Amino acid sequence: MKKNAAETLADQAPLPEPHANHHLVGHEASEQEVLASWASGRMHHAWLISGKRGIGKATFAYRLARFVLAEGSGQGAQGLFGPPQSLDIPADHPVSRRIAQGAHPDLRIVQRQWDEKKKRRKGEIVIDDVRSIGTFLSMTSGDGGWRVVVVDAADEMNRNAANALLKVLEEPPKRSLLLLLAHNPARLLPTIRSRCRRLTLSPLADEQVVTLVRSAMPNLGVDDAQSLAHLGEGSAGRALELAEAGGLELYQTMIALLRGLPRLDVVGLHAFADHALRGDDGFRMTAELFLWWFGRALAAGGRGQAPVEVIPGENALVRTLMASAPLDQWVQVWEKVNRLFERADAVNLDKKQVLISAFSAIERLVRPR
Repeated sequence: MKKNAAETLADQAPLPEPHANHHLVGHEASEQEVLASWASGRMHHAWLISGKRGIGKATFAYRLARFVLAEGSGQGAQGLFGPPQSLDIPADHPVSRRIAQGAHPDLRIVQRQWDEKKKRRKGEIVIDDVRSIGTFLSMTSGDGGWRVVVVDAADEMNRNAANALLKVLEEPPKRSLLLLLAHNPARLLPTIRSRCRRLTLSPLADEQVVTLVRSAMPNLGVDDAQSLAHLGEGSAGRALELAEAGGLELYQTMIALLRGLPRLDVVGLHAFADHALRGDDGFRMTAELFLWWFGRALAAGGRGQAPVEVIPGENALVRTLMASAPLDQWVQVWEKVNRLFERADAVNLDKKQVLISAFSAIERLVRPR
């Protein structure tokens, strides 16, 4: 029997973590922009690397850090064969090995700290995580070259941490480089954004996401990989997260339930909700998939243009549903479901009942009167 996306993962080796990943897919234009800045001899001291989650921001930042620490200390190939044509530093290079081991003295990583009690990372980067950056950058490099700081992610800093980082950005030491990653740069202080050179990484093409997903999960079928790429919307990290958590199977079941409208399969809906809530993060993922589908359906209804199908026959379902009620009524239901999901965590609602209510809201709208 064919394995689904989640089942195949247990048999596969995951993609390397960003600090040890030398395989960057896409973002060639951004790489050339950084190389041009480096070759000019006027490398900007701070770069704001933004883009959606899972598209390779951290992999790009570590790739740039390896390059600067190798080339800046004279350990790279610059001068032997002309200016470097890429940021690639081989995996067996001393700088690469030390970074992969988390042992390079001239690289500092700032991120949310681990909470031992809750067994997860804390919700934000705090001032204690940031205040040592200035001291670190002002010290003499261990290899006589540059010092690099990666903040992953800068939009997760609280106000005090952001102000502490701003002081470093205002008076950066020489031969220092700050790489600020941001999923949503609008959350950063305008004064931080203004002191950084912006580098916005674009979502990956579907074929690039498929390549990355299948490299991590070689036994995954092409059709499933393509569906995951559509769900990931240019984010290989998101596609792999969904594969690991059984997100594609959940989405397929969700669409099958919606195809039963105007009468929901009540038994099937309860089974779906029970299955979705098995994992610690099942509700969040299911809510995201539901709202993602709903938003695409509204956009298709408003523009009259069908999106790329995740699974066959999906657009026919959307056309049938959208024709059953005026668009403004669909928007009202979408807003109601959004509020319902938002309240689920805020006031600890019964999450199974929340999922059932979301489907029921659509059923009431499309049921013949």
